[in-house]
Amino acid sequence: MNIKVNNNIIALEDSNQLEMLLKKLLLQEKNGIAIAVNDEVIPKSEWGYFSLKENDEVLIIEAAQGG
Repeated sequence: MNIKVNNNIIALEDSNQLEMLLKKLLLQEKNGIAIAVNDEVIPKSEWGYFSLKENDEVLIIEAAQGG
């Protein structure tokens, strides 16, 4: 299954779960991350069971410190 993540196509083979995508991208342990799927923000409490579909568009934003 192919999905678009921050304008890059990513193939998910093992699972369609959002949590598996985060593991593949090595982001599952990071704090300060916001995720939207098809322009809808997904609460962190739903990441473990949120299912992705073919051609979904995922936006991952990481908070940055600084001034």
